[in-house]
Amino acid sequence: MSTTGRLTTHVLDAALGRPAEGLVIELYRLEEGTRILIRTVATNADGRVDGPVLDGEALRTGTYELLFHAGDYLRGTGAVVTEPAFLDLIPLRFGIADAAAHYHVPLLLSPYSYSTYRGS
Repeated sequence: MSTTGRLTTHVLDAALGRPAEGLVIELYRLEEGTRILIRTVATNADGRVDGPVLDGEALRTGTYELLFHAGDYLRGTGAVVTEPAFLDLIPLRFGIADAAAHYHVPLLLSPYSYSTYRGS
């Protein structure tokens, strides 16, 4: 069965007021309590990943986690980051209930806060 579903993301740097370029993101699928790394990507100049993070037959119903490497990104921008960083790795765990749907999981980031939502 072929699906048309896809998973996308983008990251905006709220402190600098621009897209977060060069932020590394890992995608995991959770199976029986174990995290399985599916792929590692990085954001482009628009704060987006070039193409879907996951799509087609690879996108299945289940639980996933996007792991945003915020600390490394923030340090790279010259932001004042405590050691250890208040926000270093940001895990966002979410469910895919419909493998034929578009799931967009954006991140709005600053050195001391973040927010997310299911976008379109």
